[in-house]
Amino acid sequence: MHHDHPDQPQSGYTSAYLSIVGEVLDGYDAALDTLDDETVNATPVPGIVNSAFGLVAHIHGMVHFWGGSLIAGEEHPRDRDAEFHATGTVAEGHDLVAVVRDRLPVWAEIALTEGIRNPTAKGTSRTDAESASPEWVLEHILHELAQHLGHLEVCRDVVLAGRRE
Repeated sequence: MHHDHPDQPQSGYTSAYLSIVGEVLDGYDAALDTLDDETVNATPVPGIVNSAFGLVAHIHGMVHFWGGSLIAGEEHPRDRDAEFHATGTVAEGHDLVAVVRDRLPVWAEIALTEGIRNPTAKGTSRTDAESASPEWVLEHILHELAQHLGHLEVCRDVVLAGRRE
């Protein structure tokens, strides 16, 4: 999928930010590579702990809300609860990560060159989104990506350990 990227060269901050985001997204791909189409949908505690695929679907939805809807003013309808219950294949999980990897640089540049286009976008449970600065939104995206990577890795480890027993 090709998207037009802003003509401005990336700032030092943007390059550093996207480098760190890239490392975190590499972690998602690496974790997905350790799973198969059954274990990617398995949960260590059904109804309480999310599956690896559910977490990947959630970060895809989260980034599309904060980056696409809020920052870029695009329409990305979101069902946050459904993200956590989503199921799919390892390949589909990689595809979701690839979309995030492709779109986030565009949205980061918009945030830092134009600001936030739609501060009243709907799709988050946070009450402070409307007053968030572009920098805060980008850091929030990174925080959520890193936090959920940790969740995914723990979920994967417990699921795979349970399969070995």
